[in-house]
Formats: sequence, C-alpha cells, structure tokens
Amino acid sequence: MFDVNEFILKKAKELGFGDVVVLAHEQNRRQVRFANNEITIAKNWHEQKVDIFVEYQKRLGTTTLTSLDKDTIENALKALLKSVKNLAPKEDYYGIAEGPFEYKDIPETFDKAIVELDEPNEYVERAINAALEEGAKRTAGVLYTDHNKLYLTTSNGVEAFDEGTGIEISIRAFIGDEESGHGTNSVRILKKFDPESAGRKAGEIAKMAVNPVQGEAGTFDVIFDPLAFANLLGYMSFMASAFSVEAGFSFLVGKLGQKVANENVTIKDIGNMPNAYGTRKFDDEGVPTKETTIIENGELKTYLLNTSFAKKYKTETTANAGLLTPRAWNVFLEPGDYSKEELFSEVKRGIYITNVWYTRFQSYVTGDFSTIPRDGAFLIENGEIVKPIRNIRVSDNFQHILENIVALGRELHHIHWWEVSTPVFTPYVLVKDVGITKATK
Repeated sequence: MFDVNEFILKKAKELGFGDVVVLAHEQNRRQVRFANNEITIAKNWHEQKVDIFVEYQKRLGTTTLTSLDKDTIENALKALLKSVKNLAPKEDYYGIAEGPFEYKDIPETFDKAIVELDEPNEYVERAINAALEEGAKRTAGVLYTDHNKLYLTTSNGVEAFDEGTGIEISIRAFIGDEESGHGTNSVRILKKFDPESAGRKAGEIAKMAVNPVQGEAGTFDVIFDPLAFANLLGYMSFMASAFSVEAGFSFLVGKLGQKVANENVTIKDIGNMPNAYGTRKFDDEGVPTKETTIIENGELKTYLLNTSFAKKYKTETTANAGLLTPRAWNVFLEPGDYSKEELFSEVKRGIYITNVWYTRFQSYVTGDFSTIPRDGAFLIENGEIVKPIRNIRVSDNFQHILENIVALGRELHHIHWWEVSTPVFTPYVLVKDVGITKATK
C-alpha cells in the first residue's frame, strides 16, 4: 500500500498540488448478526481504499479511491484538480504538519488472537444465554471483529504505519413489544472481551421494563446510563472541533476560557489510550496522538485542532486532524466518586434513562436539542425504581445539561456502537432539572 501511496503523491505533485495527504486503509471485518436467539447471517469483508487530501493555491479538496490501478488514480487526480480550481481559496488555511515524527507503540491495540479467531459464534451465544438467564424472551444484535491497517504518506515528509484489532458486540433483549434493554461491549484485545456483561445488562433492563406506563412531562432529575450519555458526549465531541465552531455547528462558539459545565466536569480526548476503540498512533497529518483536555473543572480549555487551525489560533495542534477537519478519537469523561447505588439514592423523584437515539438539534449554536429514550426508562422515587415509563422525550439544552451534572459514578464504561461512532468512556451521570416532554407519534 505504501507503493500506491507514493505513486499517488508523485502524480499529485506533478499536477501542481501543494500539500498532499494520502491515507490508505486495509480492513478485514467479520460480522455475525443474530435475531430471535439465533445466528442469522455471517459475513466477511476485505476492503482496500485510499483517502486523499489535496491543496492547490489554498483551495482544498478530498476524494476516496476504491479502485487502485494507475489509470484510475491519474484520472481521479485530474478530476480533483479540475474541481478544486473552481473553488474559492481558503485564505485562513495554514498547511499540514511537518514530518517526520517518531511513534510509540500503544499497548492493547493489536491482538493476534482476534486476527486468528476462527469461531466468533461462541461469543454471540454467550451473550444470548446471559440475556435469557436474566429473563429475556428473545434477543437480536450484531458482533464485529476488525483487523485494520493504516498507511499514511504526506508531502511534508510523513510515512507512518499503524495496525489494530477490535471485537465488539451490541445486543438488545426483548420480552414484549414495549419491553427491551440494550447492552454493548467493545475491546481491542480478546482476553478482555466480556459478551456476557452486554447480554446480562440487556436482559436485566428488559425484565425491569415490563408493562410500562405513559411518562409525565415536566422537569426531572435524570440518571443517564453510560449508553445514553455516551450518545450526548459524541455530539459534544463534534461540537468541540474547531471546524464545527467556525461553521456555526457548536454551542461552544466564543467560549474559550469560559465556564461551560459544572466544576465537577472534566472531558478529554485521548487518542493514545490503551484498549480504546478509537486509538491510533497518529492523526491524519501524521502527528502522534495524545491526551487533550477539552473541558477542565467546567472551563472550556481548547477546541480540537489540526495544524492549520492551530496556526490560526497561534497555538499547537491537539493531534486531532481528520482528512479535512479536526475530530475526536476517544471521548473521556472523568469519573466521580459515587457508586451506582449512591447515585440513585440522591434522587427523590426522577427518571433513569438507559439509552437514547434520534438526537436532533433545534439549534447547534444555542445547543437546544431533543432525544428519544430507547429501551427501558424508569421513574425513580426516593432512590428506588418504582415503575417503567414510555413515550417520553428529553428536550433541553446541551450546555444546561453539562452545567447541571451534579454527580458522577466512579466506574467508567467504554461505549461504541452504531449510534455512538466516536468511542466514549463515561460513568453513570446524574443531571438535575432536565426537561422531559411527551413523545409524539
């Protein structure tokens, strides 16, 4: 793949491009899907593709190639040049990182046992059985194994390689039409994979959710399960990108150095975290990944930056370069010191939300949003779950949510599934005075 990268870089420079980034991906992915307690589909993919970033007189463009023969590459580059010439120059573009760099191996990101795994079905069966033992009647979900290789070549002297593995499962458990629960487990090395924990959680929640009643509208203290709060933190990480801020897709516009959350809230992006699904050795410019504190004790410390944005803001890159815009790798909410039981004991009358989806923003700039609880949701009275509820919607403001975090659990949970594409580490979270409305059908 490095030969392909070098050919692309050579031809791009011959055409007159300035900065060029060539990022080749090679992936072996296995999928095992299951429904009604049985495996239904097993698939394997082998994919090769190359992402290309180019700059021509401060005009920026990208393309992705899946056919890697020389004629296709040359024609694609010529078409890309024709396209970017029609763009207005981005006057505040300041280039890509200058290499080369040295990279350190990151523990627990590659496991030969996952590459050589012959029979992943047993892990699915273990998750299913755990859910059924908790009282579920049927289950459905998906397991993935991944073996990825990255090859990075840039016009500024970077040539870098990274290889990683992963295995993850997402399982939903059902009792009736309205009683369901969800559990996930995602790791980079096989010996830490715990599919039973995902199945048990899904089954427990489904059993608790039997015979739900219509939830009330109002303002409630809410305990967000890690699965639910990870969804919100994923959107927060997008809004922390300098691109999102400048494009008007963020409530963090103009708030550097200001308080945007409760003082007990510290949120980081950790690109070099062991056993984390988003961990890589380098960003898309080749800068070694690292730990970046976005919010510290409630104060917004930085946006996520690539080299160009960093030079514009007269600071250093945070090693979050995507091909065009900065992005997070692994979002990390610092835990607190509450046990799960102690969190619930803090709630006199509130709601426990185990999962959400269809998170939508009425205004990105103000942070007004709504999201729909999925799977079990429960009314809490005097620290105890008293009944399952349904047909409610969280309707609130993102900064209000962050400012009203009053307690954090001490145990972190690694969340990654199709609704949480940027991996998140989060504890259980207690937020006071959350707006709840009735969901419309």
